[in-house]
Order: sequence, then structure tokens, then C-alpha cells
Amino acid sequence: MLPRSRWRARRPSVLLTAVVAAAVVTLAGPAAAAPSDQPGGTSGVLDSEALDELQRRAAEVQADLLARQGEVVAAQEALAAARDDAAEAEAVVADVEGELAGHQQVVAEYASAVYRDGGALTPLTLLLSGAEPGEFIAAMGYLDAVDAHAAEVVAAAEQQRRAAVAERDRAAAALAQAQARADQVAAEVRALEDAAAAVTSELDAALGEVDRQLAQLQAEQVRVNDQTAGNWRAYLDELVAAGVAPPPAAELLDPVAGLPGGLVPVGSIAGGAQPGAAQLPRQPTSLLVLPREVLTAVTTAMDQLGLPYAPGTAGPESYDCGSLVHSAYRAAGVELPADQAGLFATTRPIAPEDVLPGDLVFLGTPEGGLGHVGLALDTHSMLAADARAGAVVVRSLPMDQVLVIGRPSLGQRPPEPAPGPAAGALGVECGNTVYPPSYDGARSWGGYPNGLIPPSALCGIGAAAHALRCDAAAAYRAMSAAFAAAFGTPICITDSYRTYAGQVRLYGQKPALAAVPGTSNHGWGLAVDLCGGIERFGTAQYQWMIANAGRFGWLHPTWADPGNGREEPWHWEYAGT
Repeated sequence: MLPRSRWRARRPSVLLTAVVAAAVVTLAGPAAAAPSDQPGGTSGVLDSEALDELQRRAAEVQADLLARQGEVVAAQEALAAARDDAAEAEAVVADVEGELAGHQQVVAEYASAVYRDGGALTPLTLLLSGAEPGEFIAAMGYLDAVDAHAAEVVAAAEQQRRAAVAERDRAAAALAQAQARADQVAAEVRALEDAAAAVTSELDAALGEVDRQLAQLQAEQVRVNDQTAGNWRAYLDELVAAGVAPPPAAELLDPVAGLPGGLVPVGSIAGGAQPGAAQLPRQPTSLLVLPREVLTAVTTAMDQLGLPYAPGTAGPESYDCGSLVHSAYRAAGVELPADQAGLFATTRPIAPEDVLPGDLVFLGTPEGGLGHVGLALDTHSMLAADARAGAVVVRSLPMDQVLVIGRPSLGQRPPEPAPGPAAGALGVECGNTVYPPSYDGARSWGGYPNGLIPPSALCGIGAAAHALRCDAAAAYRAMSAAFAAAFGTPICITDSYRTYAGQVRLYGQKPALAAVPGTSNHGWGLAVDLCGGIERFGTAQYQWMIANAGRFGWLHPTWADPGNGREEPWHWEYAGT
């Protein structure tokens, strides 16, 4: 890919000569290297057969897993019921055996009584004892009562024994049934794991190919960024070599009334001269002269190339699209709003065909409304903190998506509301669809399936090998730094992005608790599991997260709150800001 030529005005000479007869047709100015054709920089959807195959296979596995999930849950419930029955049967057996033991004790005591005094107690032994007649009669009555009671005790004991045997047989049958069901569930789980594992190698192979392509595109993005920045520095050097001292914006507002010495107007597509710019006539091309504030703003933005995109942040480590524009122009002494809607509302528009470096480009669609803002570099490229790319990049400028192009050096216009999304449509922020925190649908990004995101598209969070989607990673790092300021140590983390294969392994271990592989928010790089006190409700660390995580776009999902069935104080999700 070759760099584009230096910026040149593509306007017919009549537009320029109408202002000043000596003006030349073309302008030499800053040039951008050709940006990636990807819609969101080089981390956007890749147009590759490998990715198509990856998505197709992932969808097949996903459908199979979802279909099997109901069977596994039903089997788990049946197994739990069978175990309850077996436990209840065992308890009945234990109770009956205890009762039987009690009866046996009564019999033993009776046996001991009848054999006391050296032998069995009978009518003959009573006569031989020489007892008085009255005593003999009383003893015979007692003996009859004892024999009757002994018979009852023995009969009851025998009945309880038979009942105990029956309960034991029923318990044994229940246990056998439970074990058979357990074996069936285990077989279903193994089959599910085998089915997922069988395609994991295929998915990994396709993912590896996509990651190689992505790495190549990212290397190309770095080259484009570096070359664009180099071209910009060369343009600034050319101004110095030509002896041009960039004038303040106020001196370029009315080209017809007059410009600083030696400078002439730049023609407009509508005829006449463009306010906010000038040129230095020379051969073979005239040199574009931009206001001092614009040169400072663009230079400042160029210095941020490669930094992560993160919604709601305003540097110095990460930016969103509005804060990048705001920070760049603030460095030049120009105060602008810090969000894309505010910038749209107050920036004075110009004709899109008159676009010059440093102009603000507002992108959007009729359905999504305003969705992005960046700094124009030429008619084909822009510099922006791009949500799809996950970084500050030089990217393509899709003219078919341009809503307005505005020029901050002309001052602000009376506020005009930015177009919002159509009824039922989701909004777009910095080039990426914004889903509400309660959104239950697929939150795929970059065109990658859950758990199958190329490593090159993720960003580290500064803790071991943990990685997340780049905006979530930047927000996490900021949140961890704030946590460290309060507690003296960064946030403790046990789990972050979870690959598809990792989800398969976890599902095999906990099929009734773990998410179906391909559905976990960990697989989107948008969830973390935390420790260091955060894993327990009510601790100072957990309460700090509840009070502060939202400032960084992180939340504790309601399903994991106390009393909602699955209490997981350690699980937090990124929803953006």
C-alpha cells in the first residue's frame, strides 16, 4: 500500500480565480497514508473465508449445545430427586432399625428377669419355694402377665423386622435407580463435551487463521498511523521551510476582507473563498496554510495514535471519540464540548466538499442517528478514537455516512440537536452500537463469535495474562487504579476473557451452573471474576465496587445480587458508559 500524495484541493480553477486571479489550482498540504478499508479500522469485521467458516461452525455448535442444555438440566433435576428419595429411604431404614433395637432390648430385659435367681421362673419352682398360698397365687398371676407381654413384644419385634427388610429393599431399588440415572446424566454430559471438543480444534484452526490476518492488518494499521504522523510532521516542516508563521484563526475568518501578507484565499465548492484557511502561492503547487489552533489540535491528536479507545474516558491513557476531539482542541486553546452530540450541536458546518485537515467529521445513519466524530485529514481519511478498532487510529472516511462536516476555527453556532436513533433502534457511539445494560441479546463485536475472539483483538489489563475487549480493558485499568488508591493494591482478579474451549471445560465440570459454551459474557471479553474481598457481599472492597464501578462502566448484574438465585458477588460485567 503506497502513501497518498500530499493533500491537494480538487476544485476547478474557476472557483479559485473568482477570488484571486493569481491563485493556483492545487494545494500541497498534509497527507494521510491510505487508511484500512475496514469500516472501523483494522479490528473491525474481517472479510475472510476463514472468518465465515468460523462463524458458521460456531453457530452450528451453539445450536446443538442449546438444544442439549434442556436435556442435561432435566437429567440433573431427575438425579437430584432420585437422590432425595434414596436418602429418605435410608432414613426410614435407620428409624426402623432403631425401633427394632428398642424392642430387642425389652426382650433381653425380660429374658434376664425370668432367669434371675438361678433359673427360669415356673409354677413348679414357685411350689418348691414353699411360699404361702397367697404369695403363690399372686406370683402365678404375675407370671401370666409377663408371658403375655413377652408375646406381644416378640410379635411387634418380628413385624418391625419384616417392615425394615421391606424398606431396605425399597431403598436399595431407589439407590439403584438413582445410580442408573446418574450414569445416564454422566453419559449425556460426556457426549456434550465430546461434541464440543470435536469442533474445538476446527474452531481453533479457523481462529488462528483469522488472528494471523488480524495481526497483519494491525501491523498495517501501525504503519498507516506512523506514516500519516510522518507526513503531518513533514507538512509542518514545510511550513517552517517556507517561512510561514501559522496565523491565529481570527486572521483567516474573512479571506475577502484580507489575509496576512503573502497569503491568498482557498476556493470553496460553492464559489468564493473558504473562511478559516489560506494558501501560500508558489510553483508547482500552493502550500495550504491552516490556523495555528488547527495545527496544534491535529498535532495533539496525532500524538495519541495507538492509545486505547474507552467510552467515558478523556486521557491520558485512553479516549472516546468526543473526548479526543475536545482534548486536541483544548490543547490549542479552543473549548469544545466533550461528547459527539455536544460537538455536533455547536460546531459550525461547512460544505463536505470543502473538507480540510482538522475539520470535524460527524458520521451516522438514518436509523442510528449520529454515531461518530473525528478529525478529517483529507477527503478519504480521518483520525478518531474508534470503538470498532478499539484505539485511536487513522481510518477511512466513508463519505456516504457523513451527516455534517464542521470547522471549529469558525466559532460555534447556536445549538442544534444531534439526530438520535429511530424508534426502536439502538444508538451508536464512536462507531459502535451501544446496548443497554439489561440487553439480553448477543453482544458480539467486531464480527467474532463468543469465545472465539482473536487474541490480537483483545487488550491486556495489566494483571498476568488477563485480557478483555480493549475498551473494557482500558476502563478496568482505570477502575483498578482508583481501587488501589483506596486500598493500596490493585483489584484482585481470577478470571477475565474465557475462550470457547475454556467454556467447554467449565461446562463439563459444572453443567448445571456454567453458561452454555458460546453464551458467557466472559466469552465477549466483557466480564471478570474478582477476589481480594470483592468476592464476599458486604465487605469494604465489595461496597467500594458497588459505589464506584459504575463510574467506569462496570456493573454487578442483578441475577448475581443477593436473593436472586445465583449469588455471585465476584462476577462483574462491563456495559460501557
